[in-house]
Amino acid sequence: MSHTAPQRQSKAVSAVRNIAVSFSGHLDDGELLTGTPTISDTASPSPEVLTFSNPVVSTAALTINGISVPAGEAVQFSVSGGVADGEYTIKIAAATDATPQQTLIGRVVLSVDAD
Repeated sequence: MSHTAPQRQSKAVSAVRNIAVSFSGHLDDGELLTGTPTISDTASPSPEVLTFSNPVVSTAALTINGISVPAGEAVQFSVSGGVADGEYTIKIAAATDATPQQTLIGRVVLSVDAD
């Protein structure tokens, strides 16, 4: 399972941006995300010029794109760095509490602007 989040995030080169991505529509009934998600960038201008910190599964309800997302159904993290005028696809891998365990993959697009 892989999906790209409908929101497009943006930040300035020197800014730190908090991002939250919902997996609600991709979890089975009663299933929740668990563990520590893995975050990486997968697109131009060059890979791994972004820095990611604090990847967590949500522990409280969040509002993402105007929709309430229950605890345990979203991934949150911070991102810094990037090259001005760059566009990055950020890949999020998160495990679930299903038996057997699943790993879901999501993506979100981030544009980086000059300061």
